[in-house]
Amino acid sequence: MKFTGRLKEPIRDFKTDRLTILFEPHEDFRQCYEELKDYPKLSLEIDKYHAKRSLKANDYYWTLLSKFAKVLHLSNPEAHNRMLCNYGVDEVIDGKRVLMPIPDTEEAARTARNAHEYHIKPTSEVKTGKDGVVYRTYKLLRGSHTYNTSEMARLIDGLISECKETGIPDSEIATPDEKRLLKERYGVDIG
Repeated sequence: MKFTGRLKEPIRDFKTDRLTILFEPHEDFRQCYEELKDYPKLSLEIDKYHAKRSLKANDYYWTLLSKFAKVLHLSNPEAHNRMLCNYGVDEVIDGKRVLMPIPDTEEAARTARNAHEYHIKPTSEVKTGKDGVVYRTYKLLRGSHTYNTSEMARLIDGLISECKETGIPDSEIATPDEKRLLKERYGVDIG
């Protein structure tokens, strides 16, 4: 069971010097409390709240991506990696983009384009390594499953634009209900 809310000032037990966590949930948690109050040991995880993309947005994205891939004769992973390269989000660790050298060969580029376990984007930086092999620097991209609402909206908006450029008719891009929901929830306007 997940709840959103805020932490309140903890209460200290002066006999044991232990703290009691006070959490003020936004949702009604009475049923959860009744179900769990008698358990002697529970686990609790607290983290910063991030708006998540909806499963409907994900379903819509993958349905449209499949149409896009079919028109361009691409595999779904290749089409997805293309969208992530064009509209995705760089992986950042400690404020730094994650970069990696990959051999600058057509085979390596094809492997990267069709990967589904990771997502990387080639840069223009090419160097010869100490081993004599020519390497291209790639940026590691976050997988779309980690995207928040605005990041997912940008990805969907980019996919819609590219679908239109390939000649996919608006009627195949979105139903009237999907158009309305995309506009309301994500600010994506199909037209």
